[in-house]
Amino acid sequence: MTRGGPSDSDAVLAALAVKGDRQAFNRIVQRHQEPLYQFIRRYVGDADEAYDLLQETFVSAWQAIGRYDPARSAATWLRRIALNKCRDWGRRRAVRRFFYGAASLESADSGPVAVVEGDTDEAALARLDRAVADLPGQLKEPLLLTAFEGLSQEAAGKALGITAKAVETRVYRARKLLTAALAADGVTGDESQ
Repeated sequence: MTRGGPSDSDAVLAALAVKGDRQAFNRIVQRHQEPLYQFIRRYVGDADEAYDLLQETFVSAWQAIGRYDPARSAATWLRRIALNKCRDWGRRRAVRRFFYGAASLESADSGPVAVVEGDTDEAALARLDRAVADLPGQLKEPLLLTAFEGLSQEAAGKALGITAKAVETRVYRARKLLTAALAADGVTGDESQ
């Protein structure tokens, strides 16, 4: 079986993976795991959960590799799978909260986050990650795709099945909510960046 090389395109590697070449699929994983992890971590706000969801994303991708359209970007296809895994995680989390109560799932400081004087960069990033994770999904998704993933509003709209104008509006609202959440804890916009 021909093994995919480092310079092979994702489409070539996917075609090999469809034929059962796990090494080719592993090359796809290696190329995309770090940006996908960062996307998922920002969505859920928890590093451990993000690793679990990343694994679920790649398992689902392997199972669905036969449906991958080589005319599309593999990064977009994988991001869409990851987004669906994140949405599923959010629904499961909401159900657990309903049945078991938020106190058992969330720590006392899991509300809106703030960058507090004396925080390390890591602590400030963790607080910001939790604030982004607490945004409603319809606002969080466009924000992550444009601000963190670098997609244009049009590309984010296509990925989410909404218009570029809807993306613009939702990103505006998401930033406004983040600013308000951080301001409520006495943090100015400059300190939260």
